[in-house]
Amino acid sequence: MTIMTTATTPLPAIAPAPVWARRAAHAVALCAVPSVFWRIAMASGVPVGYSDRVLRDVFDIPGWGIAYVVGLSVLTELAALFPLLLVSDRWRPLRPTVLAPLAWTASGVLVLVAVWQLVVALSVESRTYMSSGTAQTVWAFAFAPLFAVPALMTAVTWSYAKRHRTVGRGRG
Repeated sequence: MTIMTTATTPLPAIAPAPVWARRAAHAVALCAVPSVFWRIAMASGVPVGYSDRVLRDVFDIPGWGIAYVVGLSVLTELAALFPLLLVSDRWRPLRPTVLAPLAWTASGVLVLVAVWQLVVALSVESRTYMSSGTAQTVWAFAFAPLFAVPALMTAVTWSYAKRHRTVGRGRG
């Protein structure tokens, strides 16, 4: 006799994620790549528009700032891979009752972070660190795709919640 526990109980079959949701989830992961490359370049000593004094005094590069910038880059890309869990048919590490609220929370946090980043990017102090208009333009192109992430993540989360809500009601 096999005893079924929550760890061994099979999850109900659900409809696969729509193609648009899969594309949006992959787009989230790709939106983070330019900013990650920009940060890695900064940590590697490539001139990205900051003076040596700003790198040293504000970012502590060279020094512990390198570990911070590289660590932030790794965490950014790992977080950008999270939406892929919401469209995966094969790998479900968390039950939908846990993953859906987590995804909605992540979507809300992303919206708040995007608004905060806009305020920081448009502040006078933030602009004074960059040494030229070209550096600001490169920075803008590297970080602009991140502003699409909240909308993409919210759409993927909505799709996930809709598919799993249907299963929970017994229609799936």
